[in-house]
Amino acid sequence: MAVDKSNYLSSKLQNLEESATLRMTKLARELKGQGHDVISLSIGEPDFDTPQFIKEAAKQALDDGYTKYTPVNGLPELRQAICDKLLRDNGLEYTPEQIVVSNGAKQSISNLANALLDPGDEVIIFTPYWVSYFDIVKLAGGVPIAVKAGIENDYKVTANQLQSAITPKTKLVIFSSPCNPTGSVYTKEELSELVTVLDKYDSLFIASDEIYEYINFGERHTSIASFEGVKDQVVTINGMSKGFAMTGWRIGYTAGPLWLAKACTKVQGQVTSGASAFGQKAAVEALKAGASASQSMKESYLRRKKLVQSLLADIQGIKINDPQGAFYIFPDISYYFGKSNGSITINDADDFAEIILHRAHVAIVSGSAFGDPNSFRLSYAASDDRLTEAIKRIKNVLKDFV
Repeated sequence: MAVDKSNYLSSKLQNLEESATLRMTKLARELKGQGHDVISLSIGEPDFDTPQFIKEAAKQALDDGYTKYTPVNGLPELRQAICDKLLRDNGLEYTPEQIVVSNGAKQSISNLANALLDPGDEVIIFTPYWVSYFDIVKLAGGVPIAVKAGIENDYKVTANQLQSAITPKTKLVIFSSPCNPTGSVYTKEELSELVTVLDKYDSLFIASDEIYEYINFGERHTSIASFEGVKDQVVTINGMSKGFAMTGWRIGYTAGPLWLAKACTKVQGQVTSGASAFGQKAAVEALKAGASASQSMKESYLRRKKLVQSLLADIQGIKINDPQGAFYIFPDISYYFGKSNGSITINDADDFAEIILHRAHVAIVSGSAFGDPNSFRLSYAASDDRLTEAIKRIKNVLKDFV
């Protein structure tokens, strides 16, 4: 008889949550396997293919022999291309030695957490947050502190909230702009207000996740590192997956103080070493093209956002804001809590997501996974027809809950 030995797993692993987005994707696949027509709007992945010129660059790199190990912190030509990009797009000056290329931006965040945090160090996480922030911090021994902003404030944390959350144990602040899951974008003025708080604490560091930078529908993107008072405290995190539709290529990067870049390289050297050689060569060509490579994708996302907003606005009780970036809508559905169709009651966002999956065959993600139990995340990285059908199904299910 097989004996369950799961209790031998480390306590930190037992306390680690499964990624909610990956869980919903798995459940959707299972339903599809049973023959159901499931529309998956749960995963944060562009539905576009990687631009052809980037794929050609990878093919050329393979032909040129880029099939070997690379330096842990990335090929010199890619780190220089990242420096050029940061200067061109963000007005940020870095040297290649301050850049660390990783196997995706998720690893970049993990490297930073493991390089900076001691057990008990507090990390302020702007909430709603990307699902992995909390558990990356916990795995590194830190204590995540959620600072929540609701839909009434466009899901954006204020300077006063930030100030109130800082304690002598605070070591790091993590946020994303454009934000996953809300799509909200911090304006230059809003970032300036946050900086007035942050630049008072020399030993407090800032992780700015800018992976959705090129999917921005409003004013020009502003990096918090562009504020001189805090630049030496900021690690800017970015990558190739969202703006260039290169999710499977696993290329992310950080830019920050030299001493911290060296520390992140040291961490990565004991975990994975460098990212794929030919993928890095392709990333060089992508970064040279910059936002122009993403323009048609961004235009499609904007059209889809407007479509989804108009359809959701026609469903009673659903509250939506007007996100200015990424490819998500994060509706507040607290109106439905306590409502029943006679056999099932929606008690919270988890119930809501499960009911929508099993009755409408539409996969979304409960807001509880992102620190907001009143909402759900819907990715509109899908065709107009599938989005229209998905929201039609959601509306049809919800009409019975009174």
